[in-house]
Amino acid sequence: MSIISNSLRRIKPSPTIAVTQKARELRDAGKDVIGLGAGEPDFDTPDNIKKAAIKAIKAGDTKYTAVDGTTSLKKAIARKFKKENKLNYNLDQITVGTGGKQVLYNAFMATLNKGDEVIIPAPYWVSYPDMVLLAGGKPKFVKCEEKHGFKLTPEKLKKAITKKTKWLILNSPSNPTGSGYTKQEILKLSKIILKNKKILILSDDIYEHVRYDNFKFFTIAQISKLKNRVLTMNGVSKSYAMTGWRIGYAAGPTEIISAIRKIQSQSTSNPSSISQAASVEALSGTQKFIKTRAESFKQRRDFVVDYLNSIKGISCLKPNGAFYVFPNCKKLLGKKNKFKKDTDFVKKLLEKANVAVVQGSAFGLNGYFRISYATSMKNLKVALNRIKDFCEKLN
Repeated sequence: MSIISNSLRRIKPSPTIAVTQKARELRDAGKDVIGLGAGEPDFDTPDNIKKAAIKAIKAGDTKYTAVDGTTSLKKAIARKFKKENKLNYNLDQITVGTGGKQVLYNAFMATLNKGDEVIIPAPYWVSYPDMVLLAGGKPKFVKCEEKHGFKLTPEKLKKAITKKTKWLILNSPSNPTGSGYTKQEILKLSKIILKNKKILILSDDIYEHVRYDNFKFFTIAQISKLKNRVLTMNGVSKSYAMTGWRIGYAAGPTEIISAIRKIQSQSTSNPSSISQAASVEALSGTQKFIKTRAESFKQRRDFVVDYLNSIKGISCLKPNGAFYVFPNCKKLLGKKNKFKKDTDFVKKLLEKANVAVVQGSAFGLNGYFRISYATSMKNLKVALNRIKDFCEKLN
């Protein structure tokens, strides 16, 4: 008789974390491995945010806080939503968690019953399906084609909806593809959802500020008539280079926020008081560095996309957000190279070229791989040279 629960048996460890850990282990063993798997900005947390944390420590702000966030942080979040997204939320419609991942997990645990379906456009962030499974729900995958920018179309959404549909997840700009939904694309999806009054929408906006080429960001709650059915999740990790501070937040219907608070009260309780104080400064202080850092990411994106498209057997769309690209490697798979799946390609790339990337099948779409360009240009140049040499030996 196993001591491990059946619900845990349904899920697998995060592939992106596994790749990052493998690269770390190989480097520790003396291998010259370049890791392009981590979804983490290589920039440091801005000094004004660090100073706010230090000030909080010195002021003795080291005690328990309200379960789902301090009043000062919730007010800063409310101001952010109003200023940037034209959305008005009361403080009881806002929750703060230990990272965006906890907020999403809490939302599913609070709302899903056995058999409830969650529509997940593929490719998707690796944690969505497993969180749904842990909560007793059923992931309903919808493959989104490269020719549509890896984005969900109204036609595919309509076909995916059933009587059991509880949630639709929208992630824009996307991990792993970097694709962002335009205002018109969101409105077209909204029309389908409006006809199905029981469906909730989880809008994952974590890459809101990492976008390029004058791409205009819109979140579904601000431009549709669906605000009362939307949970809008965001956080400080990507925009402010605060991944280790572990602060995510969301706003939405009071009933859902209250249920999330209840779950959090019996799990982690409040996020770090110091991280919350730092996040108030992040959201309320200067935002100038965001544009500067986005420009740096854009330069890397352009270099990576151009280089990948010069490699025989590889093709890559140019994304308008996040810090990932999702190149197509289908031409390198098959009997000739003994690669049945992209997992074989990625494994050999690490073994032979010392470059760690994540297979597309981990994100629900075989024949691709994800590169995170949130690293130095020096690392990117060396890594892409290695990828090119590796691929040329296959052709």
